[in-house]
Amino acid sequence: MIFNPEKCRIPDQRMKPFIDPEELWSLINETKPDKERVREIIQKSLSKQRLTLQETAMLINATDKELVDEIKEGARELKKRVYGNRIVLFAPLYVGNKCINNCQYCGFRTSNKEAIRKTLTDAELIHEVEALEDNGQKRLILVYGEHPEYSPEYIAHTVRTVYGVKKGPGEIRRVNINAAPLEIDGFRTVKEAGIGTYQIFQETYHPEAYKLYHLGGVKRNFEYRLTSLDRAQEAGIDDVGIGALFGLYDWRFEVLGLVRHTNHLEACYNVGPHTISFPRIKDASSKKVGDDYSVSDEDFARLVAILRLAVPYTGMILTARESAKLREEVIQFGVSQIDGGTKLEIGSYAEESINEKQNLNREQFQINDNRSLNEIIDELLEKDFLPSFCTACYRLHRTGEHFMEFSVPGFIKRFCSPNAMLTLAEYLEDYAPAETKEKGWQVIDRNIVDLEGHSDVVNITELKNRLELIKGGTRDIYF
Repeated sequence: MIFNPEKCRIPDQRMKPFIDPEELWSLINETKPDKERVREIIQKSLSKQRLTLQETAMLINATDKELVDEIKEGARELKKRVYGNRIVLFAPLYVGNKCINNCQYCGFRTSNKEAIRKTLTDAELIHEVEALEDNGQKRLILVYGEHPEYSPEYIAHTVRTVYGVKKGPGEIRRVNINAAPLEIDGFRTVKEAGIGTYQIFQETYHPEAYKLYHLGGVKRNFEYRLTSLDRAQEAGIDDVGIGALFGLYDWRFEVLGLVRHTNHLEACYNVGPHTISFPRIKDASSKKVGDDYSVSDEDFARLVAILRLAVPYTGMILTARESAKLREEVIQFGVSQIDGGTKLEIGSYAEESINEKQNLNREQFQINDNRSLNEIIDELLEKDFLPSFCTACYRLHRTGEHFMEFSVPGFIKRFCSPNAMLTLAEYLEDYAPAETKEKGWQVIDRNIVDLEGHSDVVNITELKNRLELIKGGTRDIYF
C-alpha cells in the first residue's frame, strides 16, 4: 500500500481498545505550533500522505489567523486534487426509534417518556422509499435505535426490502447503515443483504466523559463500542464509517481520537474508514447536555479542515444538522458527502402535507437545513459543484483495500467525476425542473472540458456517448 500508517503498538491489536487519553492530551499540550512546520505539514497532506497524530496536533494548536487560513486553503486544495468538485448526495431514512440506551443527548433515549415510538411496517417502509425515489434519491442510510427488535436479521430484511422498491425510473442503488454494534455473526448477516457502509459513531473518545452521557443500556460499554468496527471488519465488512458527536468533550481531543481510530483500522486491517462524520450536538427532546464543550462555527470550520488534511483519502460527511449558510462555507474545506431533502420524523417522507415545524418528540434531534433535494442540487450547481449519486465503486467491489488503492494516490476522481456526471444526468432528465436541468447540463459540459486533454481520465468520447444514451432513456451506466 502507498500509505504508511502508524503501527499498532502491540503486534496484534485487533478487537482491543486503542485509546489512551494521556497520550492524546500530551500531544495536545506539548506540541507547539511553528509556522514553517505547519506549512510543511500542509504540503505533506497535499502530496496525499496521511498525517501522524503529532502532525495533526500541530495543526490543532495553530491558532494564528494566518495559519488557520492556510490550513483551510490547504484543505480546499486537497479536496480539489483528490475528489474534484463533486459532492455525493444521500438521504437518511429512520426505520425505528425504539431504544434501550439512555444517552443524555438523544431524543430516542429510553428514559424520555415524551418520545413517540414508531417502527415502520414493511408497507410504510416501501412508501417511504417510493417517496424518496420520486425526489430522485439513489443513496440512503437506514437508521435504527438500539433495541432487540432491530436484530441483524431485521436490519437485513429492511435492506432487502429497500433494494426491491422500484418506482418509475427510480431505484435505490446503495443502502448504508447507522445502527448498533453487532457481534461478528450479526455483521455477517447484515453484510449478506448487500449493504454499503456500516456507520458506528463513538460519540466521544474520552472514556470518563463517555460514562457521564451513557447512563443505561448496552451503549454504556465504551470498549465494546470502540471495537465494534473491528468486528465488522472480521465479518468481512471492509467499508465502515466512524464519527464523533462534537459538543460532548473538547473538540481537539475528539479530532485526535478520530485520527487514532483511523490509525488502528489501517494498522490492523490495511484499510481506514470509508467515511468520517463530525456532527455537532443539536436540540433534542428532553436533552440533558450542557454547553461546556459546545463548538463554535469558527472552530467547527477549523476542525473540518484539519480532518481533511489529516486523512486525505477518506470521505467526509456534513449533515443537515448544520444550517444552509454554514454548510455552504464548510463544504469547501474537504466535505465529500451531504444529505439533502432530509426528514427525520419516522414516516414523514411519504406524507403529503408539509409540516414546517419539527416535532422533536418524534425525531432524534433538530435539523437546521430543511431545503428540498432539488434546492440543494440547484445551489450546488450555482457554486459549480458537481452533484453525484454515484454508487459505482461499491457495485464494482472497489471498497475497502481496493478502494484505498485508487483513492490514496488520488486517482479516484478518474472514476468519480465521469460517474458523477452520469448520475447527475439521470437526475436532470428524470426529476429536475427546467431551470435546474439547464444549469446541470451546463455544469456537465464545463466538467467535460476540464477533463479533456488529461491522459489519466476515461475516454471522453465514450463519456459523451454514455451521456447521450442517458438522454435517450438508458439508465444505470457507469465506469
